[in-house]
Amino acid sequence: MRKILVNLARLLLALTFIMSGFVKAVDPLGTQYKITDYLGALNLRELAPDIVTLSASVLLSAAEFVIGICLLFAIRRRLVSRVTLCVMVVMTIITLWLAIADPVSDCGCFGDALVLTNWQTFWKNVVLLIAADIICWRPLDMARMISKTNQWIVLNYAALFILFIASYSLYDLPMFDFRPYHVGANIKQGMEVPEGAPQPQFETTFIMEKDGQRKEFTVDNYPDSTWTFIDSKTIQTAEGYVPPIHDFTIGTEDGDITNEVLEKEGYTFLLISPHLENADDTYFDRINQVYEYCKENGYSFYCLTASTDRARNRWRDMTGAEYPFCTTDEITLKTMIRSNPGLILLHQGTVIRKWSHNRLPKEQQLTQRLEDCEMGKMPADNVPGKIAKLLLWFVLPLMILTIADRLWAWSKWLRKVNNNPLIKGKKIMRKKIVAGNWKMNMNLQDGIALAKELNETLKADKPNCGVVICTPFIHLASIAQFLDQDIIGLGAENCADKEKGAFTGEVSAEMVKSTGAQYVILGHSERREYYKETPEILKEKVILAQKNDLKVIFCIGESKEEREAGKQNEVVKAELEGSVFNLSEEDFRKIIIAYEPIWAIGTGLTATAEQAEEIHAYIRSIIAEKYGQAVADDTTILYGGSCKASNAPELFAKPDIDGGLIGGASLKAADFKGIIDAWKK
Repeated sequence: MRKILVNLARLLLALTFIMSGFVKAVDPLGTQYKITDYLGALNLRELAPDIVTLSASVLLSAAEFVIGICLLFAIRRRLVSRVTLCVMVVMTIITLWLAIADPVSDCGCFGDALVLTNWQTFWKNVVLLIAADIICWRPLDMARMISKTNQWIVLNYAALFILFIASYSLYDLPMFDFRPYHVGANIKQGMEVPEGAPQPQFETTFIMEKDGQRKEFTVDNYPDSTWTFIDSKTIQTAEGYVPPIHDFTIGTEDGDITNEVLEKEGYTFLLISPHLENADDTYFDRINQVYEYCKENGYSFYCLTASTDRARNRWRDMTGAEYPFCTTDEITLKTMIRSNPGLILLHQGTVIRKWSHNRLPKEQQLTQRLEDCEMGKMPADNVPGKIAKLLLWFVLPLMILTIADRLWAWSKWLRKVNNNPLIKGKKIMRKKIVAGNWKMNMNLQDGIALAKELNETLKADKPNCGVVICTPFIHLASIAQFLDQDIIGLGAENCADKEKGAFTGEVSAEMVKSTGAQYVILGHSERREYYKETPEILKEKVILAQKNDLKVIFCIGESKEEREAGKQNEVVKAELEGSVFNLSEEDFRKIIIAYEPIWAIGTGLTATAEQAEEIHAYIRSIIAEKYGQAVADDTTILYGGSCKASNAPELFAKPDIDGGLIGGASLKAADFKGIIDAWKK
């Protein structure tokens, strides 16, 4: 249920981020306008030039889209889940401000594709914030759709795709037009209010005075003429139906010509430029050619702008424009077409063509009348066709890659199954070991006595597993003389991270090897905690130990706080990655892993057999991810957390537990022998 919850949250976030990023990339100018609105509400508009807001628009769309793809394919799960949570925290705070202060009409999170009120946006973000918290809680529960080695392909392809969409939309026009002036829309019909639609309601209050006393009255209780009128105020009490197009007007010096233009028979060209002073004049000759074409064929041509007379005269002087200029609201013009300038072709008030300033009709396209050529007809590239192109160029390649990746992973799994000795009815032959860690206990004489007793006991009663004792440095050379190392291996509890030199008090790996020792414990939690040994230090120790042919027992494990926070998997993986996952496959095969739950060392606490097996299986799985299943199956993983003769049989019975790293119980021969004998039960 936990994994289902995490993956449902992941899919909700992925689809939301992908949709939000895509609609922004399709209309980067619209997103830029919304960013400008935000800056205006904060009185920061002058600090951000257009190139900055436009760049922010493109980068924001790309970031949202890529985050969504990463969530969908479970790429870089820890990092992406944290980034998603941070984004949702910030966005929830911003939308709460929008909902309370209402500085802009809508947040613009889905562009014009889906317009939400500010409060709807806030509650939407609250839901997404909860989902982000869920995936951040257990990021590794997100199921991968593609293997780690191929994730870079998906990541880079998604980034390049969304940047291409944004660039194409800037150069030409948005691939999908969600605004009321899209191709096929009739502007006149878009302005109509349906019969019976609710009308906006208003209430007027009159402030009246009589005999020095002021009171407020409504129309229903308006007083007699003995009262003197002082003031009135009108407020809207209910919203009515607002048509999709409600602010479109075309004004000239002679008055409003909106209806005349929209009801005109035949074709009308509208050159749209919110601000002529910022308009691109690269292809002004094509605009003039279209105007000449209109004059020759009897079509209407108007330039709609919100610019002043001064800007219009400058444009005339610069381009030689002879066409008439009309006044229209700036926001309306920006809504009509995402280009400055842009060209719209109307046929009896219906939009049938749009061109950006980079795609204006060329001279060879203006040789026939509109009634007789393709340009005068509604284009064939409809929405289903555009969706099909998206599926062909983005979704289909990713589907093919995903299917191929999963088939390859499945075939690898089959090969592993076929080569797995367990499937063939055989036991995996990785070595079973019980290793004693004496720590800083016993003087030399007592140590020698214990080693002799163990040696004699195990000679008489051969063990069913490998046995190792790791002693303080001072014991090594002496004890080596009394041990039969075919029965009991000898190891050190540590070695230096330097090969040789002026390092007073340190003992090198070469010195350890010279005593007759075969093993060395590295990375023990006590060395990490008390002596601040870092992953980099341990990496050097491992390399030097292997250089001197010592077998490394490498310790990993989490603290009580990390276990309670559910971070045990993250901790052990990081410790392996930091110190031993740099080794070649050949060198890693010489490593023995010892999992030691720090919270169970010397505390009397012991992980249950199920807890120990769960994390041992996880450790084996990440070794398999790094080096392959065959290496993972051959790697010995010991349990090192208050293991005793009483619980050893249950622990050692688990398939992924290959023995123990024993502390206090290794200081008495009988106790240690009891744990060793667990392999006989």
